[in-house]
Amino acid sequence: MSIRLTRRAALVSSAAAAAVLPSIGWARAANDSATLAEQVDAYVKQVMAGFPDQPAVSVALVKDGEAVLTRGYGVRAIGGAAIDEHTLFAIASNTKAVTCAALAILIDEGKVKWDEPVRTYLPDFALSKPELNDMVTVRDLVSHRIGFGLGAGDLLFWPNSDRTRAEIMAAVPHVPIEDSFRTSYHYCNLMFVVAGEVVAAASGMAWEDFVQTRILDRLAMTETLPLMTAADPAKSALPHGRLGPPLRYQGEMQTIGRSIQEVWNWSSAGAAGGFVTSPVDWAKWIAVQLARGELPDGTRLYSEARANEMWRPNIIISNSAGPTETLPNRAIASTYATGWQVQDYRGERMITHGGGAPGYVSGTVLIPGRNAGFSYFTNAEEGMLTRALRSGVTDIVMGKTDVDWIADGQRLKAEGDAKSVAAAAEIDAKQAAGAPPSLPLAAYRGTWRDPWYGDIVIEARDLQLWLRFSRTPALQGPLEPYDGDTLRTRFTDRREEDVFITFTLENGAPVSATMKAVSPDADFSYDYHDLRLTKV
Repeated sequence: MSIRLTRRAALVSSAAAAAVLPSIGWARAANDSATLAEQVDAYVKQVMAGFPDQPAVSVALVKDGEAVLTRGYGVRAIGGAAIDEHTLFAIASNTKAVTCAALAILIDEGKVKWDEPVRTYLPDFALSKPELNDMVTVRDLVSHRIGFGLGAGDLLFWPNSDRTRAEIMAAVPHVPIEDSFRTSYHYCNLMFVVAGEVVAAASGMAWEDFVQTRILDRLAMTETLPLMTAADPAKSALPHGRLGPPLRYQGEMQTIGRSIQEVWNWSSAGAAGGFVTSPVDWAKWIAVQLARGELPDGTRLYSEARANEMWRPNIIISNSAGPTETLPNRAIASTYATGWQVQDYRGERMITHGGGAPGYVSGTVLIPGRNAGFSYFTNAEEGMLTRALRSGVTDIVMGKTDVDWIADGQRLKAEGDAKSVAAAAEIDAKQAAGAPPSLPLAAYRGTWRDPWYGDIVIEARDLQLWLRFSRTPALQGPLEPYDGDTLRTRFTDRREEDVFITFTLENGAPVSATMKAVSPDADFSYDYHDLRLTKV
């Protein structure tokens, strides 16, 4: 990708290339499913040993239509009970392919068309560029190519918000579009929320009801839940992360929530990333994907034509000259199709998608030429561990032996941690040397409004300034001087990313403000930079 990769942005990019390292001992692709399962099982254990802070990993492996490995490794929470193949994980954006399958079913029924304008189904659909209102199609919604910036609009539902789906839809016309239509790839959760509303309008059922009755029930996926409030904490792997110091994603690994829904309740944005599931259940989803929509009884979830369309590239993510001796896995082209990323990997086609939520990272990989696929679910935010799982298991399926993804991930993690620590020190040093604010702090108080987010309040509390995002309960805390007319937060919930707010003054008074995340490692869904605040 052309953008700087955050920990979660990496999940939706092509696999990062690594230097060739000593073999880890997989001699060739297994000719039988049992051997393949044994190799993957042994490798996952090696990954867990190589990243010992990881509480749990869960894996589903499907070969030739059969689930040959569904297993949980590790514990629900640090010091807690062991997980198993039925333990639930938040899988975030892996949900997107299910939303696209729902659209495919409706297309088979003649109720939706990929290339029909969205306004055919949602007459009130509008964007901040009115010239696009009649041009954007259903396919555009699920291809990340409309022109929104990376993660634009995510603050409508990330972190957990009190907004309804209708309120999110009402905000869509005000979210800024920064790029040209259909020219570049920019990952956008918001348009998948709109896609879910197309499903609802065309079917007469809420997105979650349609998915439940037309997909999950037909596949007997009884452990996949489209509403976070249904995730039983006793059956779930609890979220973990590093909350600093000095920055988020640094410091000791710890449990960061008592349930999935405490950190990830995307009921209003479910079509973009609302599922929890288990390896046993997700293996059924992988199997129907590899079978191009055919179910074990010979009936179809959707037609083969729709299956082929969902794997057809719609926009280029990145491209290169291809594999080299030191970069054997580098893709010639990484593309986004319809709820799936499609790329070449070591000369074969890979269909994949990742998912990232607070305290959870996951991914699904399909290798159609091998009639094999797998998923991995984790309950922490260790990007290099999931990279090792994704690429290492793919290599096992393909019989490759030339990259030690575990050692390479450990190296990259150490380098990344060192850069983050240095960045944190630079941020603190700049604050210590910063100029005082132009005005008394009381002058910055008031209600500040953004056209799509709504109100952000700066008020006096306990003899200090306090900043509060009106629709996001976790985003509140003290506001302190940083450098001149830039202030910074110290959110009381340390799971969240702090923010710089920079004020513009006219006639000696603050009249507008912009924001950006304090940490260079902040997840892209903290799209503070898309806010344009004016004083009410």
